[in-house]
Amino acid sequence: MRLLIDTNVVLDVLMHRKEFFDASYEVLKLSALNKAEILITANTITDIYYIFQRSNKDHAKSKEAIVKLLKLVSIADVLASDVMNALSSKITDFEDALVGAIAKRVKADYIVTRNTKDFHNSPVPAIDPQNFLVQVNRGNGSCG
Repeated sequence: MRLLIDTNVVLDVLMHRKEFFDASYEVLKLSALNKAEILITANTITDIYYIFQRSNKDHAKSKEAIVKLLKLVSIADVLASDVMNALSSKITDFEDALVGAIAKRVKADYIVTRNTKDFHNSPVPAIDPQNFLVQVNRGNGSCG
């Protein structure tokens, strides 16, 4: 199974966002257990670094977090064709449209995000971490 993970899921784990940490952590853990291939888009790395560093005010800690993250996830490059596809997407938010375009190109099974409503017109289904885990545990989202 191939999952494209949205920025908010990664930040839930890095920033230990109490309400969302457990489910987001369990999704990322699927990579460590070799039960899913997890990708993030190249452009989200800068967003993740910026938000995490602004929160903790520690450049070294933020860089270390990115290095650890990249041991778990693969990077999905952003191509010019992705940008063009995002511009013609029915998703109104450009950043989300870009994620959808990249997810389609890399043949992701799901986009895992807490903002599923923002991906209503996505070419790849969006699911929140908690519902994804329920689906996997029921056997509806075959992992591995």
